[in-house]
Amino acid sequence: MSSFSTHVLDTARGAPAAGVPVGLQVRSGTGWSPLASGRTDDDGRWRASDDAALVAGTDHRVVFDLAGYGGFFPEAAIVFRPATTDRHHHVPLLLSPYSYSTYLGS
Repeated sequence: MSSFSTHVLDTARGAPAAGVPVGLQVRSGTGWSPLASGRTDDDGRWRASDDAALVAGTDHRVVFDLAGYGGFFPEAAIVFRPATTDRHHHVPLLLSPYSYSTYLGS
């Protein structure tokens, strides 16, 4: 079974982004179905519950609601497709007022 976590870092402030709403979804037919949701903690981290297992070869999406955080982007949605379920998937978001980036962490 594959687990999921994220870490939102505000690179402009050099600090974690606390309280950011996060949603984890899986592609279902022509739309998206929720797997888990929550908010980043004081350290900018959020981990999906163990029952929100990722499915290998299936599209998943993590959505960050940034509207209340300020900046140009009110939302960041990252679609990914895990190739395997025998590992933990950590997808951080590096955030600044006019850009964001992400990567597959460990």
